[in-house]
Amino acid sequence: MKKAIILLGCPESPSQTPLAIYATQKLTGIGYQVAVASTPSAKKLLEVSDPQEYYVQNKTDIESCLDGLEEGDYDFLLGFVGKDAAVSYFVTFYHILNTQSLALVFHRDQEKLEHFENAVRESTQADITSARAYHNPTPLRVRLDRALDKLIDPEPNKQDKKDNVDEPEKNPKLDEQEDS
Repeated sequence: MKKAIILLGCPESPSQTPLAIYATQKLTGIGYQVAVASTPSAKKLLEVSDPQEYYVQNKTDIESCLDGLEEGDYDFLLGFVGKDAAVSYFVTFYHILNTQSLALVFHRDQEKLEHFENAVRESTQADITSARAYHNPTPLRVRLDRALDKLIDPEPNKQDKKDNVDEPEKNPKLDEQEDS
């Protein structure tokens, strides 16, 4: 079975915990055994949100996980990037694991969002999906679904690609500033 790891940093954003559970469910559904490496506070929120461990069975402390991490341990890395520290963790895990990776970048402030995207882009070859999000998880969920669809089927219908070549994928409603 393929193995995926999800990285969670500081759970300051209310969107992070439900999206982590959602991402775990989605990855499990496509055949991954999922581990979540997180800060102690993010781990506590997962435990309260999923007390019976229906979705997240394998949780570990991000620092402990890092200590024993080796290339080949995981087939997919998904990092929630909402702070500078999360960028650092993602880049570190990315370079150790040397595997297919996706940075899910989010912040309520557009400048910080761009800063985090650029920091990941400059330090990795990872796929990046991002959205202005804080309270409302929908913009990130939609983009995560699109990114996971590409993971499942990296070569979508060539006709669809040809038809959309000049049209950037944009949903104005998702790009509006979120009310906080």
